[in-house]
Amino acid sequence: MISRYALPEMAELWSDQARYTTWARVEVLASEAQALLGRVPDSALADIRRARVPTAAHVAELERERDHEILSFLAAYCEDMPDDSARWVHLGMTSYDLVDTALGHTLARACDLLTDAAGRLRTALVDKASQHWDTACIGRTHGMHAEPTTFGHKLAGFAFAIDRSIRRLTDAREQVAVGTISGSVGTYALIDPFVEEHVCAALGLGVEEAPSQVVARDRHAQLVQAIAALGACVEQIAVEMRLLSRTEVREVEEPRTAAYQGSSAMPHKRNPTTGERLTGLARLLRGYAGTMLENVALWHERDLSHSSVERVVLPDALTVAHYQVTAATGLVQGLHVFPHRMRAAIDQSGGLAYSSAVLADLLEAGSERERTYRTIQDAANSEDFLAGLRAQGIETGPLTPERFLTHHDVIRKRLDKLLDSSPS
Repeated sequence: MISRYALPEMAELWSDQARYTTWARVEVLASEAQALLGRVPDSALADIRRARVPTAAHVAELERERDHEILSFLAAYCEDMPDDSARWVHLGMTSYDLVDTALGHTLARACDLLTDAAGRLRTALVDKASQHWDTACIGRTHGMHAEPTTFGHKLAGFAFAIDRSIRRLTDAREQVAVGTISGSVGTYALIDPFVEEHVCAALGLGVEEAPSQVVARDRHAQLVQAIAALGACVEQIAVEMRLLSRTEVREVEEPRTAAYQGSSAMPHKRNPTTGERLTGLARLLRGYAGTMLENVALWHERDLSHSSVERVVLPDALTVAHYQVTAATGLVQGLHVFPHRMRAAIDQSGGLAYSSAVLADLLEAGSERERTYRTIQDAANSEDFLAGLRAQGIETGPLTPERFLTHHDVIRKRLDKLLDSSPS
């Protein structure tokens, strides 16, 4: 992922150097287990533990000669220990015992970073929804004025969507936080299952139940689908704020820094560029989800067709999503809300937003539905809705947004419970 959309804590997890550090840790843990089984001498284990993690530059140098990253890493790693100890490194293991177990550990840590960031977005939405719970605004369906609602209600829907996304991420994390150290084609022929148990327990991982030499790729597909769903929920927030920011609407505005410049030609422009950026990143995440589904079906016990895909998609998807939800949190926290503009939007149609209330009142008074509906519809097509009603002999009582918020508190009670009942 390009640095523009990468935050340091997530980017560091996916660096080449971080990967080799995790690989070295897996090799040390595997050697510890082999030593406990009496298969690796204690002196060799001490040398393996002391060995420095090779630099990414040195591994890359060796890979130009070997054309195999894992063998290049092992060669570089073993340079820092005596030959008699180096021969015990990677004992009984195959390449993907190392790669997939380390990947499971990295994915778990990356999921935790993303879930924490999504939790901060959820909290920001709950806080802003509570602040504007009674801020009346017009609800829109098909892009057209419908009935009054509140801005807090609108934000509550987004908060619950992010909460569902966190639950999906939590489930997906459990599926990808696994490892396998089972040898070629996953039969444990040359390695005791104790090694796998020891390594995975130390790394906080589960184990692949029936390994085929690699961890099953439906797990990773599930994760990226959960990430794409989170991205789509963030996009929903972004699109709504973009629509509400339009000049003729201007019910909200994105937070701006003093350095903000919206157009190279038009100094007056205040474009919703953060929301547009969040929307674009959601498109990337959806594309990654489809690509990861292609990785599930490998040839026989394994092939390597998934590897090139994952080197791009997994770090990119997690990095993009982490950036996206963090940027969305800043947007929500700093959002400028204009209640007077929201109220003006309700009033500008001359009472049209209350047509359903007029219909309900007349039906309760005994009017026939089809005729009454048509009468109100005709009045709605006139230049002045209320005058049109009076011309039909219909008098209305007071019409205000509060008429539509009689049972609004039931949603507020659910929102108040959200953070208490949600995964942290």
